[in-house]
Amino acid sequence: MSVPADSAPGAPEIGVETPFQRFRAEFFESWIAAFALGLLGLIVVLALLAPWITPQNPYDLGQVDVLDGKLPPGSRAYTGYTMWLGSDGAGRDLYSAILYGLRISISVGVASGVIALVIGSTIGLIAAYAGGRVETVVMRLVDLQLSFPAALIALMLVAVMGRGIDKIIIALVAAQWAYYARTVRASALVESAKEYVEAARCLGLGHARIVFRHILPNCMAPLIVVGTVQTAHAIALEATLSFLGVGLRQTEPSLGVLIANGFEYMMSGRYWISFFPGIALLLTIVSINLVGDQLRDVLNPRLKK
Repeated sequence: MSVPADSAPGAPEIGVETPFQRFRAEFFESWIAAFALGLLGLIVVLALLAPWITPQNPYDLGQVDVLDGKLPPGSRAYTGYTMWLGSDGAGRDLYSAILYGLRISISVGVASGVIALVIGSTIGLIAAYAGGRVETVVMRLVDLQLSFPAALIALMLVAVMGRGIDKIIIALVAAQWAYYARTVRASALVESAKEYVEAARCLGLGHARIVFRHILPNCMAPLIVVGTVQTAHAIALEATLSFLGVGLRQTEPSLGVLIANGFEYMMSGRYWISFFPGIALLLTIVSINLVGDQLRDVLNPRLKK
């Protein structure tokens, strides 16, 4: 008697969704989240392709002409190409400057978010697993840091260390790690009390293996959500510090620097110098937050409105 192919041992069940297919279907239930994800993908692609799709490197002095300074949108530069978004006071094409600025802003936000996630998650896992005095000391430090605004912590550190991309990343990591530590610690406490962790202890598995191979993977859902929100927060915080003049240097383009460059011209009617970089910053932060909100609803349906 022959066995049908679809009922043979090991054959995939027809009509059964994989976890990824189910996640994708639930995520794209919201057209707002789908649009935000598409917009975020477009922003990232444009930023990555900036050197090849922009008419100039706005921070190469050999390509910038001061005679092109403060041209309104749609003006033709002395070098021959059209500045569709206008130029700033130094003669930089705003379209080019915004895409180059997005590269720096997104890089700083992602780098600081990843480093803060690794540090904060490790500290939170150790605190939850060790318990006792270790947990008490760590959580008091977390509570102490969270009692201060993140912007104030970053501002003080940048004022001490100086300006630069590496300095701003260190300041953002120091301002954000506590959010990850508190989130992971709360999830890890729940996981540590479950049967599979007790079984792993009884089997004699090492503490590091239990923490990073068994507990951490089950804490990834809230980490992903917090990571998206904190990345958007880091981008906004870097722009704030750069706007205040204590973040990145003028030779290290970011959206905050571009907005600051045009602020003094706002009252004279040259709105475009700050307006277009501000729109780019707004779209980037809003799209990341909308994606994070939908991830929260999909990964934790109990929080879904």
